[in-house]
Amino acid sequence: MILWLWFCWGFSTSAGQPDSELMARYLEEELMADYSIMEQVARRVPRQAKFLQRLETRPRMSEFTVKSTIISRYSFTTVSCTMVNSGSEAHEAVFEMQIPAAAFISNFTMSIGNKTYYGEVTGKEKKHKSDEKARHKKPPSSTDGRENGYETFKASVFIPRKMQAKFLLHYEELLQRRLGKYEYTVSIRPQQLVGRLRVEVNILENSGIVSLEVPPLRNSKHKGNGKVEGDVSPPPSTVVGHTKTLAKVTFNPSVVEQTRIARNGILGDFIIRYDVNRELSVGDVQILNGYFVHYFAPTDLPPLPKNVVFVLDSSASMVGTKLKQTKEALFTILQDLRPEDHFNIIGFSNRIKVWQQDRLVPVSPNNIRDAKKYIHNMSPTGGTNINGALQTGAKLLNDYIAQNDIDARSVSLIIFLTDGRPTVGETQSSKILSNTKDAIRDKFCLFTIGIGNDVDHRLLERMALENCGMTRHFQEDEDAASHLKGFYDEIGTPLLSDIRVDYPEDNVEQVTQNFFPNYFNGSEIIIAGKLINRTSDSLHVEVTASNSKKYILLKTDVAIDLPSRNDIRGVPGLEDGKGDKNYIERAWSYLTIKELLNSRLKSDDNQEKDYLMEKAKSMALTYNFVTPFTVLKMREAGLHSEPLQEEFISPSTDGIGEKLQSLQGHKAPPGIRRQQDKQRIKISKTSADGDPHFVIDFPSSKFSICFNIDGEPGDILRLVSDHKESGVTVNGQLIGAPAPPNGHKKHRTYFSTITILSNKPERSYLEITPKRIILDDGERLLLSCDRSAIVQSRSLELSISANSNITVTIRDTISFVILIHHYKKPAPYQRDHLGFYISNSKGLSSVSHGLLGQFLNHEVKLLQESLNTSHQQVGQNQTEALQPNPTNTLKVKGRLVPVVWKQRRIYNGQQEVDCWFAKNNADKLIDGSYKDYLASHPFDTGNSFGTINSL
Repeated sequence: MILWLWFCWGFSTSAGQPDSELMARYLEEELMADYSIMEQVARRVPRQAKFLQRLETRPRMSEFTVKSTIISRYSFTTVSCTMVNSGSEAHEAVFEMQIPAAAFISNFTMSIGNKTYYGEVTGKEKKHKSDEKARHKKPPSSTDGRENGYETFKASVFIPRKMQAKFLLHYEELLQRRLGKYEYTVSIRPQQLVGRLRVEVNILENSGIVSLEVPPLRNSKHKGNGKVEGDVSPPPSTVVGHTKTLAKVTFNPSVVEQTRIARNGILGDFIIRYDVNRELSVGDVQILNGYFVHYFAPTDLPPLPKNVVFVLDSSASMVGTKLKQTKEALFTILQDLRPEDHFNIIGFSNRIKVWQQDRLVPVSPNNIRDAKKYIHNMSPTGGTNINGALQTGAKLLNDYIAQNDIDARSVSLIIFLTDGRPTVGETQSSKILSNTKDAIRDKFCLFTIGIGNDVDHRLLERMALENCGMTRHFQEDEDAASHLKGFYDEIGTPLLSDIRVDYPEDNVEQVTQNFFPNYFNGSEIIIAGKLINRTSDSLHVEVTASNSKKYILLKTDVAIDLPSRNDIRGVPGLEDGKGDKNYIERAWSYLTIKELLNSRLKSDDNQEKDYLMEKAKSMALTYNFVTPFTVLKMREAGLHSEPLQEEFISPSTDGIGEKLQSLQGHKAPPGIRRQQDKQRIKISKTSADGDPHFVIDFPSSKFSICFNIDGEPGDILRLVSDHKESGVTVNGQLIGAPAPPNGHKKHRTYFSTITILSNKPERSYLEITPKRIILDDGERLLLSCDRSAIVQSRSLELSISANSNITVTIRDTISFVILIHHYKKPAPYQRDHLGFYISNSKGLSSVSHGLLGQFLNHEVKLLQESLNTSHQQVGQNQTEALQPNPTNTLKVKGRLVPVVWKQRRIYNGQQEVDCWFAKNNADKLIDGSYKDYLASHPFDTGNSFGTINSL
C-alpha cells in the first residue's frame, strides 16, 4: 500500500517571500548552516561533485530526525524532515518514508513557509462492485510500496524559492516477539546526505530489559548490505545506555560518517532488539484507566513433539537461486528436527510427488540422510498445482493422525512454500481457500511462505489466517535461505498447545482473541480488553494449556492499582486534548482493529464483511489510525499559523508511574495519588519568592520576620547550607529585569534556577528552572515542568504538578516546594521565575546555615524599645499592640535588629502574611552580610563564609 499525498502550491513571487523580518532572519541562518554543511561535503568527499550539483537543483534535506518511545512493547514513532529550497525558483520536494506494514499512521503535518497543513483521518467511501472487480484484476506488484514487511509513505510539495518545508509523520506499532526478541526497526533512506541526522529510541519496560542489542545497519543485497561479513558491532556514532527498566539508544552520524556508510543517502534499517524478564506464570498483566493488556510468554518448558509436512514448490519458475536457497534451508531445518518428531516431504509442480507414501517417518539419521537426497534431486519443471499439493499434504497428515496412536499433545502442521500463482488444476483463489479449509478441518495449522514478486500474497495470507498459521514473504535476491531457516525457527519449537486465557465475564468486555492453538518458543501471546467494574480491587486471570508432560492451569489475581506504575501519559502523535489516552488503551485498539481486519479478510459473507469494515473504520476514526478503510486528508491550518514545531513527546506520568521523559529509571512510590494541576498548596511561610522577598516563620512565637536581598543578576545565593551534616545544600541563581517605572530600585531580580544538592546516602542533585528539571543521581533524567509526574530516585523523591509547583522530599524528613511563576503577557519588569518554600526541615541539622537555613533551629525574640532605652521583652499577646511602634527590635544571637511591621505577599495558599521587616539587606539579622552568602557556582556546597566545596 502506498500512501501518496500529492500537493502542489503555485505561490507567486510575492507570496514566496517571508512576511516578517524574524522569518527572513531565521531562514537566512538555516540556509547559511546548510551551505556550510554542503561545503564540508564537497571539501571532504570530492568524488561527490556530480551528486552535489544535482542537489543544487533540488531541495536539500537539512534535517532528518526519528524519535521513538517504546512503552511495554508499544511504540510511538515521530519522523521529522526539513527540506530547504535555496534555488531561485520553486522546486518539487518529495518526502518518502518506509514504515512497518504492521504500523498504523496516526498523524501527518507539514509546514511550507508560514503555512501549515495537518492530516485529518476520515473514512473511505465504499467502492462500487465494478471498482472492486477492476481492482482485483490488477495483480499486486512491488510498486504497491510493500517491501519485505514495509510500506512506503510519500508526500510531494512544491517549495517556493528561498523557503523550506517541514514534514512530521507519526505512526504506532505493537512490537511482536520473534525468536526471543522484540525488534524495532527504523528505515533511514533519505536518499541524500543530511546535515543533521539523528535517531533516538527510548524504551521503558517495567518487567526489566535484557539482551539489548543494536546490530549493524541492514540493507538488501541490491542496495548494499552496509556491513562486513560477520560484523556485529552497532553502526558508527551509536550510543546505548540503559538501566534495569529503561534504555536509550541514539544514532547520530556526521556527514562524513554517512558517506562512509552509503554515499547515496540510503543507509539502511537501524535495528534495536531486546527482550524482557519473564517467568513461568500467568504472564505480565498491565492495567490502566479501565483497560488491560496481558503478555504471556513462558520459558523453560520442554518442547512438544511435532508432526510436520513440508510442501515445496518445484515448478519451472523455481529454477536457479530460489530452488537452490530452498534446498539449503531445508538441509539445515532437517538437522534441527528432534528425535520425537515425525515428518514427510512433498514436492509439487504440475505433478505431486510424495517422498514417503501414506506416512510420516520418525527422525533418525537414516531418514534425515534419505530426505536430503530426495531434496537434492528435486529439479524445477512444469506448472504450479497449489490446490493439489495442499490437498495431498492435508490428507497425508489427517490420515497419519487418525491411524496412529500419536501423542495427544503433539503439534501437527504443514509448511507450504511457493514462488508463484496457481497455473495447474484449480486456479480460482476462492476455491483453493475453501478446499484447503475443508481438508484441514481445524485439526492442524498451515504456515505459508512466498518467495519473489510473482506470488499471490493475498492467497497465502488468507490461507494461513484461516488455518491458524502465519505467512512470510521473502525477496528472491535476498538471503532467502537464512530467512527460511529463521521462519522455521519461529515455529520449530512448540511449547504449549490449546492455550486459553480467561477473565471473569462480569469484569471484562471487548476482549481480543483469547484462544491460541499453539505457543512457540520465542514468541508471545497478547490479549487486551476493557474493564467493566473499575472499582474492583483485582482482576482474576486463568491460563489453561497443555505441554508434553501435563496439562497446565495457572491462576492469579492481579491488583488493580489506580496509581500504578503503568500510569504513563502523554504519548507522541497525540493532538492536544487527546493526551489522556494511554498506551494500554491504544494497544487494545491496535489489536482490536488488526483482528477486525483479519476477520474481514477471512470472511466470505458480504454482510459480515460490511459489518466488520464499519466496526474497524469506526474504531480507526476514534483513535486516528490510517487503515485500509480510512484515509489521511490534508487541511490547511490557516494562512497565518505558527511555523510547525517539533513536538517529540516522551511519555509523561501526569502524576504517577515510572518516568521516561528522556532516559533514566526513577520509580514512583506506591500508593501516591496523582495531584491536580494548578492546585493551591499549603506549606510553611518560610520562603524566598518574588524580588526576592524572604520570610522566616517562627510558629512557637507566633510571628514571622521578613527581609529583602537586593542582589545582582547572576548572583547565586546560598539558601540552605547543611552539607556536612544532613548532606543538603540549596542554592538559588538570580536573573535580572528592569525596575518598574517610578520605583526606587535600579532593577529587579528573581530566582531563575534553584539547585538542590544531596550527598547522603548517595550523591545527587536537582537543577530546576521554570521550564525544565534535571535530576542526576548518577543517571541523568530531563523532565519538563509542563507535565505532571512523580519520580523517585535512590536518594530523593520528586513530585511535579504541571506548570504549578515541584515538591522535593529527601529521606522523608526534608521537604522543599518550588513554585513556578509563569506570565502569559509579562510586563517589561516581569520574568518567569521560581519561589522556594521550606515545607519540612526536621532532617536538617541544628548547625544548618544559609539565608534561610540559619533560622530553622534558632529562636528570635521580639523586644520593645521604650523612650528611656530600656528593653522590655514582648509577650505573644502583646504583638498586635506593637504594630504601630517603629522602634520595635528583634534580638537575634545577641544582636539587636530594628524592625517595622509590614504585610508581605506570599504564595503558600495565603495572599498575605504579617511580618516584622528588617531593612538594609537584613543587616544584623543575618550572620555577616548578604555578600557572604554568594556561591561561586550553582553546585557550591560551602556552608561557612570563605569556604567553597563542590558536590
